Amino acid sequence: MAAVFAEFLFDLVRNLVGHWLRQAAVAVCAWLDAKIHGRAARLVVGGVLGLAACILVPIFAGFLGF
Repeated sequence: MAAVFAEFLFDLVRNLVGHWLRQAAVAVCAWLDAKIHGRAARLVVGGVLGLAACILVPIFAGFLGF
């Protein structure tokens, strides 16, 4: 019973945090879109953000695993 309750809580937190992070990402992207002009600048900023995500996502996943 405790395992079922724990899975329910983990799923609930994952859905709530995921929804909040998605809204924050959309807000940041909309703000960046208005600030950056030019295709080359957008490619550079997108590449830097993608590289940062590739580095930070596994780190955060590791923290959540402990």
